[in-house]
Amino acid sequence: MSLQFQPAEGLLAQLDLLKIELAGPVAHVRLNRPAKRNAINDALVQQLQTAMVNLPKGVGAAVLSGEGEHFCAGLDLSELSERSVAEGIYHSRLWHGVMDSLQFGRVPIVSVLHGAVVGGGLEIASSTHIRVAEASTYYGLPEGQRGIFVGGGGSARVPRLVGVACMADMMLTGRVLDAQEGLQRGLSQYLVPEGQGLAKAFELAGKIAQNAPLSNFAVMQALPRIADLSQPDGLFVESLMAAIAQGDDAAKERVRAFLDKRAGKVKPA
Repeated sequence: MSLQFQPAEGLLAQLDLLKIELAGPVAHVRLNRPAKRNAINDALVQQLQTAMVNLPKGVGAAVLSGEGEHFCAGLDLSELSERSVAEGIYHSRLWHGVMDSLQFGRVPIVSVLHGAVVGGGLEIASSTHIRVAEASTYYGLPEGQRGIFVGGGGSARVPRLVGVACMADMMLTGRVLDAQEGLQRGLSQYLVPEGQGLAKAFELAGKIAQNAPLSNFAVMQALPRIADLSQPDGLFVESLMAAIAQGDDAAKERVRAFLDKRAGKVKPA
């Protein structure tokens, strides 16, 4: 699929901390604080949520990347203010809502990782569905050295990728994982040479956008929840989701296309 991106219009064009472009069924959303290594503040995460909620109806997949030399170097500590316990809980829950809008939003998200993917940047990345890392990527969770704790959903999402022991090591000792180890541990599903991340992400997003919308919905919404259920409960929910998906008109047409030999067979890339 050849993609010709054009700047977004309307509300999406007003989000000054993001750069948003559209190409048919694919949206490209870029974190746009390169002078700050795309460090996160409340305004940035709220704009990210606004963008994902307001993607045009024709968009079937999104690519999330970072402008400049880094994906995201984490929380902007210069804007960190002292909060009461109650204020801290409210602030963390606000960020949880933003991360949920990524993981459980309307369309699958492919993130392109390069340079720093640290702290809150790793929390954002772990909220996306497919992660493509370039060779320069490195991962860190320095909260232990900063006297704070992850608050944007990292403790619930990152251990599902790397395990509790690995995350504890990163937080307690400041251990940094490089791109290769990140791939091996599940922080990315793809590792590509430097500068090739966007091309790979656009390729993947183009494929995803061609799927039946209800199938994508099932993978995004049902699959992670089934994985958290007991096996009997998970199997029951799987039956419900499978019945709903196969009853969709788009699914019926795709099955007919396969039976009529109008659709390709599964084969190695």
